[in-house]
Amino acid sequence: MINMETGTIIKMISNQYTIDTGNGEIIAKPRGKMRLNQSPVVGDVVQFEKVDDSYRIHSIEPRKNKLLRPSISNVDQALIVTSLKDPDFSDHLLNRLIFLVSLSHVKPVIVITKMDLIEDCKPYEDELKKYEKAGYPIFYSYPGYNEQALMELIDGKISVLCGQSGAGKSSLLNRLDPSFQLQTQEISKALGRGKHTTRHCQLHKIRNGWVADTPGFSSLDFNYMDTSHLDEVILDFQPFLNQCRFKDCIHINEPDCAIKNAVSEKLINASIYEDYKQIKENKK
Repeated sequence: MINMETGTIIKMISNQYTIDTGNGEIIAKPRGKMRLNQSPVVGDVVQFEKVDDSYRIHSIEPRKNKLLRPSISNVDQALIVTSLKDPDFSDHLLNRLIFLVSLSHVKPVIVITKMDLIEDCKPYEDELKKYEKAGYPIFYSYPGYNEQALMELIDGKISVLCGQSGAGKSSLLNRLDPSFQLQTQEISKALGRGKHTTRHCQLHKIRNGWVADTPGFSSLDFNYMDTSHLDEVILDFQPFLNQCRFKDCIHINEPDCAIKNAVSEKLINASIYEDYKQIKENKK
């Protein structure tokens, strides 16, 4: 009788997978037949067995989601780290990151950094209220700020970070867990080049959660993604879906469109709609 155990892949280098068993870590390789069907990725919950003095991954449990860039599964949330200064706040970049993670069935969470560098925060607060009103969670992080809410946010979850280079992703993790500083050299180099160039994907234990050691999404390219249902994953749109005259309305040029009407009545964030419209038109 095969004695199977269950664990989560937290690191992948070449064909070697580090698995957190709950009682420690082991290194395993996938069995040959499985490699042909489905390759394991970081975040996968797997069944594994010990064969002589080595471990072998036998099967992968069903995934709730999977990101392509970085290749990681079962992600609970993406922390979209957004600075107000150096680099300046960009609602268009924020919108597109929200779209990307939402299309991957991952919960977007907005984390605002560098608010301490802004003299007048009111214009930013007014803008962010639009996201909060739509249902996007917003957290704040900067030196001296109470990070308790963020610590509770990552507790027991798998999180990935994404955001503009220099937005403060590494600094954020170091404030949450000072021991993470030893692990961020590779991330910082990748962020400095504006492109993820690390050779492996890895989850690190931060407090009681797991965080991917990646700058997040290496591209804002929607060409490889199915955007046909983008309107369904945008929280701003959801109260108005299925209220258009045409069932196949894509909310661009159609008459009697509930989404366009809501935008004109300022019930939908105009910048969210403009970025949605641009992506849909570019995909034609």
